[in-house]
Amino acid sequence: MRRHLNTIYVTTENAWVRKDGENLVVEAKGQELGRAPLHMLSGLICFGRAGASPAALAACAEAGICVSLLDPNGRFLARLEGVRSGNVLLRRGQYRLADDPARGVSIVQGIVAAKTANQRAVVRRALRDHGETLASEACEALTGAEARLSDVARRALQNDGVALLRGLEGEAAQVYFSVFNHLIRSSDFSFSVRTRRPPLDAVNALLSFLYAMLGHDCRSALEGVGLDPQVGFLHADRPGRASLALDLMEEFRPVLADRLVLSLINRRQLTPKDFVFEDGGAVRLTDEARKTVLVAYQERKKDELVHPFLNEKVTLGLVPHIQAQLLARHLRGDMDGYPAFIWK
Repeated sequence: MRRHLNTIYVTTENAWVRKDGENLVVEAKGQELGRAPLHMLSGLICFGRAGASPAALAACAEAGICVSLLDPNGRFLARLEGVRSGNVLLRRGQYRLADDPARGVSIVQGIVAAKTANQRAVVRRALRDHGETLASEACEALTGAEARLSDVARRALQNDGVALLRGLEGEAAQVYFSVFNHLIRSSDFSFSVRTRRPPLDAVNALLSFLYAMLGHDCRSALEGVGLDPQVGFLHADRPGRASLALDLMEEFRPVLADRLVLSLINRRQLTPKDFVFEDGGAVRLTDEARKTVLVAYQERKKDELVHPFLNEKVTLGLVPHIQAQLLARHLRGDMDGYPAFIWK
C-alpha cells in the first residue's frame, strides 16, 4: 500500500526553499521556519512570491516531488516535475479511450453518479445530525434536494451519452449549491451561488482554495501511476487544463473540500476577519487563515475509512491515489470497469 507522504505548503511571503543534505529547508528573513526529509515528501506548494534554489528544485525533480506555484488565492500558476513516470502503453490506452466516447462513457457514468451520491451524503448528514434544530423551510429544502440528487444519480447510470452526463453533473451541482446555505450554521457566513475567478464571498473563497489543493493532489496521484492528467473523459480537452485531474477530483469535492468548509465555518475556526475583501469584489483568505485551512486539510486527509471497493481501511488522503490506480488498471484491461469512489 502506498505511504501517505507529506506536502509542504509555503505560505510566508518572500520565503526561500533550499536543499540541506537530504532535507528541504524553508527560510524567511534569515530564520529557519522548518525542514523535512526529501523521502517523506510528495509535494511542495508555494504561494505568492515564495522562491526556491536551483539545488532544491533539482532535488525535488529527482525525487519525484511535484512543485506547484500558486497565487495567494490558491489559483494555479505553474508546475515543475521531473521525468514522466509510467509506460507509454498505458497512456496510449488512455488516449484511445478518450477518443472513443462510446467506450469511455462508462467511466463518465461512474464519476457523475459517485459525485452526485457524495453530494447527497453531505445533505443526508446535515439532516441526520441537525434535522431537529433546522427550520422547517431548511429541512424541507434539504429533503427535496436529497430526493433530486438521488434521481440524478440514478439517471446518470442510465444515460450513455457524455454530453447528457455533463448536463446531469451540472444539474446536480445546481441542486446541491441551491441548498448549501442551509448547511451553514454560523450567522457570520452565508452562501447564495457558486462564484469563481474570482470568488465573491468568503464561502466561495474557501471552496476555491480547497478545490485548488485537491486538484494538486489528484494530479499528483494520476502522474504517480503513469496517466496523463491533461486527457480526461468528463471534462473536454482544453490547452492548459488538467482534464483528467478534474475528472478524478469530482468524486472527492463533497468529501474532502465541501465537508471541510462546513466544519471550519460551523465550528467557528474561521471568522469574517480571516478574509480580505478587495475593492474589485474578490475575496481571499488572509495569510494566517490559509495556514489554518491547510493544517485542517492535512488533518482531514489522515481520517480513516473503509474503501468501498477494496474493503480495506485507508486514510482519506490515500483515496485519490487508490482511485488513480484503479482507473489505470481499467485502462490497461485488467478490470472490466472503473469503480468510482462513493463515500459512506
